[in-house]
Amino acid sequence: MHDEPEVAVLRLGHRPGRDERMTTHVGLTARALGADRVWIPDNAGQSKETVEDITDRFGGPFSVELTDSPKAILRDWDGRIVHLTMYGERIQDVEDEIHTAHRDGGEPILVVVGSEKVSFDVYEEADWNVGVTNQPHSEVAGLAVFLDRLFEGHELEREWANADRRVVPMETGKRVEPVEDEG
Repeated sequence: MHDEPEVAVLRLGHRPGRDERMTTHVGLTARALGADRVWIPDNAGQSKETVEDITDRFGGPFSVELTDSPKAILRDWDGRIVHLTMYGERIQDVEDEIHTAHRDGGEPILVVVGSEKVSFDVYEEADWNVGVTNQPHSEVAGLAVFLDRLFEGHELEREWANADRRVVPMETGKRVEPVEDEG
């Protein structure tokens, strides 16, 4: 989609039976709004399968990986880390600095979204702790707002490679059609 450095998402925590849809939606939102990949906890295999199925049908590239060690991903990340939390600095106060590091500085970005209570070491490891609002909200909403601001809406014009299907925008109704081979 973009010639910019990588943007990856790390989902911290997954409570089986409680977070299935939320973890899946973190992956789907990361994919739809411009991230290159997502790591999800290793106990969220069904979410991985769902996001991979959507990527297979509606195009990519996008990768989903399971991890049993999110702290190692944080520790070993070769780039900048943005932790999304309603307790963080306001996005409107730090987004220029993040843009500068990402686009102008060529820094890959790891976006961290929590599930249950996030340990303090994540706050310390992050280059930025960012709130899209200081009101209670879902991690999916926070991720969507952050990615849209990071890519400044350009992710909405993305062309999807190897798609079997595409959604046809309509004023009313729903339409999904096969993608015609143009070869």
